[in-house]
Amino acid sequence: MGGSRHPAREAMAPRTARTLSRSSCALRPIFIGSDTELFVDANGAYSRKQALAQAEKFADLNVNWFEEPVSSDDLAGLRLLRDRAPAVMEIAAGEYGYELGYFRRMLASGAVDVLQADATRCGGITGFLQVAALCEAFHVPLSAHTAPALHTHVCCSATPVRHLEYFHDHVHIEQMFFDGIRPPVNGELRPDLSRPGMGIELKQPDVECFAA
Repeated sequence: MGGSRHPAREAMAPRTARTLSRSSCALRPIFIGSDTELFVDANGAYSRKQALAQAEKFADLNVNWFEEPVSSDDLAGLRLLRDRAPAVMEIAAGEYGYELGYFRRMLASGAVDVLQADATRCGGITGFLQVAALCEAFHVPLSAHTAPALHTHVCCSATPVRHLEYFHDHVHIEQMFFDGIRPPVNGELRPDLSRPGMGIELKQPDVECFAA
């Protein structure tokens, strides 16, 4: 994400969400423009019926990505949303997965249009590549969850990867503690091929004050 895609958090009470949806119809072009994709992340806050109702409202805003509309553990609910949400809206989940079986169950149940994975949770680079292999086998695209400095190189090597969520809080921490953090250019992150490994180096003096 980032650049040409903008995620909006929707983990809120249903009444607040309804108010937001009505006002956002007019404000969307002002905030992000008409040529930027708008993604919604509900963080699993909705019931199935609430999520279905919200999906219909989000369609009026040209939202084409609905992340965790229900709990990521509710595979049947995710599949329900995938089958009944507007055709232009993709259902995504998986960022909380820690082991390969979790991702396989989500894919085998047909719960998502796009699977998410986070290398800080799913076993590092090796685990992320294993999830990518599963996605390739099930013909489902993969999205990397935040930590852009960690994911940039591995995303370039994994065929099913569609995009990487660019979370500014993570980027701020990366810039504080590492040299070599690459900024996005026109919504794209590119690895620095002149640097070894992941292209970053720990700023040892800057982290010493946080030692326990």
